[in-house]
Amino acid sequence: MAKQTVKDLDVKGKRVIVRVDFNVPLKDGVITNDNRIQAALPTINYLTENGAKVILMSHLGKIDHKDPEKCEAGKKKNNMAPVAARLAELVPGKVTFVPETRGEVLEKAVADMNEGDIVLIQNTRYEKGESKNDPELAEYWAKLGDLFVSDAFGSVHRAHASTVGIATHLPSACGFLVQKEIENLSAAIDNPKRPLVAILGGAKVSDKIAVIENLLTIADKVIIGGGMA
Repeated sequence: MAKQTVKDLDVKGKRVIVRVDFNVPLKDGVITNDNRIQAALPTINYLTENGAKVILMSHLGKIDHKDPEKCEAGKKKNNMAPVAARLAELVPGKVTFVPETRGEVLEKAVADMNEGDIVLIQNTRYEKGESKNDPELAEYWAKLGDLFVSDAFGSVHRAHASTVGIATHLPSACGFLVQKEIENLSAAIDNPKRPLVAILGGAKVSDKIAVIENLLTIADKVIIGGGMA
């Protein structure tokens, strides 16, 4: 399953938008597990070390745009500021957090970047059009960068503006985390060791029906648990 990776891109001096998965657990504004931030470091560090200007985007939690009160509460609860603070502790370069998803403040922060700098944008789900893959939003975000790197393995199956929309406007590649997952899945599916047992869980059954149907033709056993059961 050959895919273009970040190493296939000429990143020096380029603004590289990276869709990461920083959907970390928070309690009272404190990160209780930073594994997802740690998992993105190889891609982030590779880009900064090779002279890229790195623009990070991620969702965090859920935000109900249908109810104004719930929307504001969701934004307050799922602010990316604690993530930016933790990221700054883990990388050697400069990290700038932009508490907005569009506008002059964001555009200036990107324009002022030097090679090796990192800008982390506010929670993509602050935007109502994110989960709808709004074309105007995707085009706006894409104009902030020159290249796009997909490294949010937990979100690549979702057709959102920050995962799919941006990629339709910019040269794109996989980050190291997504590359590793693709290679592992390819080995398991294309040349499996027998017996092959597939275990699936989660709550969103509709997302996984096609996956289950495909696995039934490949796996010796399919075990379904969690909310799907």
